[in-house]
Amino acid sequence: MVGIHNGMEGNNPNKIDYHGELKPENELELALLEDPAFLEGLNWGLPRYGHPEGEVYRHIAEVLGNIDKIKLNPESRRILRVIAFAHDTFKHAEHKGSPRDWTRHHSVLAAQFLEKYTDNKIILDITELHDEAYYSWRMEHLYHQFDEGQARLKSLLNRIDDNIQLYYLFFKCDTRTGDKTQAPVKWFEQTIRNIQVVEF
Repeated sequence: MVGIHNGMEGNNPNKIDYHGELKPENELELALLEDPAFLEGLNWGLPRYGHPEGEVYRHIAEVLGNIDKIKLNPESRRILRVIAFAHDTFKHAEHKGSPRDWTRHHSVLAAQFLEKYTDNKIILDITELHDEAYYSWRMEHLYHQFDEGQARLKSLLNRIDDNIQLYYLFFKCDTRTGDKTQAPVKWFEQTIRNIQVVEF
């Protein structure tokens, strides 16, 4: 996959110990860290609003740290960690023009990539939809497009269905990083009734 860097390449990825930074726990995580297409995106990114940490691998490490703070069964932990590894790793390759091509959003590219490694629908769906709660909140609260935001949220809930708790946990672990606003998570916790709110 050819990356679109736009001046945000970062340092030489060959000098970074991704195993040491991300501490893979199983064969799938190890396989991802050996895949050149996956490695291409880990070192992308410069410090910016929402991501003062800069490179994607640093953000992944923050998300993994948040997952460590939650009491989880082994399977839920495995699922959340795989999503954390992949969710932002294809930002370097997403379409950034206007109008935006949502079929080339980084989350879609990440889910498509993961299909080589897993057919777990929960992993694939949450990876693809991990930013949807944020976009729903943004439409309502920043763009004042309430009906559109509610429609987007309804579509998300229909796709996620019984896996809403895992989706919420990942959304919170992802949002509680860098200097991101916490308003979308608070809104989600107040809006979605069938989740168990966690604090960390």
